[in-house]
Amino acid sequence: MLLRQRVLWPNETTEFCRVDGDEDASHFGAFINDNLVCVASVYLTQGKARLRKFATDTDYQNQGVGSKMLSHIIQSLKSTEANLFWCDARESALDFYRRFGMTPYGVRFYKQDIPYFKMKLTL
Repeated sequence: MLLRQRVLWPNETTEFCRVDGDEDASHFGAFINDNLVCVASVYLTQGKARLRKFATDTDYQNQGVGSKMLSHIIQSLKSTEANLFWCDARESALDFYRRFGMTPYGVRFYKQDIPYFKMKLTL
């Protein structure tokens, strides 16, 4: 929870980063030298897998850690009943998600003044 809060919402409390359904989600973590450097959660509902709270420590960004994490998640979803993978992506990260074949849909929306788009990938 601390990594998510520090990277995604540094001006909020750790409680702000909790999501309904956390106890039923699949949680992923990447470690380097026993340090947690990347986290993501996937919520599977009715054939749709939603990525939430995906964060990489700023000291490890642009080094491929998040890319390896997302590749692993997408690959692991192919053995589930999920046929759609989607997320709310910060506008600043659209190119990152596009590299994995995800496409934006809908209109721009905001969460606390931060612009987002929905992105999806058919599995």
